[in-house]
Amino acid sequence: MADSTDKNKEDELAGTEQPFVAHLMELRDRLLYCCYGLAVAAALLAFWPGPAGLIDMIAVPIRAHMPDGAKLIAVGVFSPFFVPLKVLGMTAVLLALPWLMYQIWMFVAPGLYSHEKKFALPLIMFGSLLAYAGIAFVQFFVLDKMFGFIQKFTPPSVNATPDISSYVEAILSLYIAFGCAFQVPIVVMLLVRFEMVTIEKLRSFRGYFIVLSFVVAAVLTPPDVVSQLALAIPMCLLYEVGIIAARYFVKHSAAPEEGTDSAQP
Repeated sequence: MADSTDKNKEDELAGTEQPFVAHLMELRDRLLYCCYGLAVAAALLAFWPGPAGLIDMIAVPIRAHMPDGAKLIAVGVFSPFFVPLKVLGMTAVLLALPWLMYQIWMFVAPGLYSHEKKFALPLIMFGSLLAYAGIAFVQFFVLDKMFGFIQKFTPPSVNATPDISSYVEAILSLYIAFGCAFQVPIVVMLLVRFEMVTIEKLRSFRGYFIVLSFVVAAVLTPPDVVSQLALAIPMCLLYEVGIIAARYFVKHSAAPEEGTDSAQP
């Protein structure tokens, strides 16, 4: 009886194989759904708050540290047209991120075992929430502190009026850097789950990771102390969160046969 049960577990995905062309068609459909989701998100954002409204929102941190009445400037001839569209597209991707992650899940789900499906979707959604948290941290904390620090070094004879194009590129790089850095718990949990490293090894590596965090922050952020600390310190904290979550994650995402084997004397 036990042998037949083990055989059923081993053959859970037996007979579900599809031709290569079928995989390509499924991939095409998922990419189309992603495009549809991005189009809907872009249309909603174009209706409200609109490209100009999005520019006003992301410009709040730097304008708070500019002289009264000062505005960002557009040096390029086409910057007033292309920069708002770039911001609109970037925001549409962020708004549609859960939908995009869901399409990735739907593409890979047929090839996963039942115990893998239990943790794959929550992991994807948790990663999306961490990305949102990283971007929100940049928008509502890092930019304000960073520009306040930089403006202190501006000579009185200099009128700081940044170009909107360079400003958008700078904050976009920060969004990407913090969004990726906030995925540290996901990486730690997966490393432990696939037995590439143990929790004890991660704990012993803690000191090296702190140094690595500051090196990564120095490379990815502008050359100011505030933004570097704002990236390195959360990475260290999230590393600890990942170590704590990894133990729970491994326990509840184990295959049934693994739990059965461990329970046997």
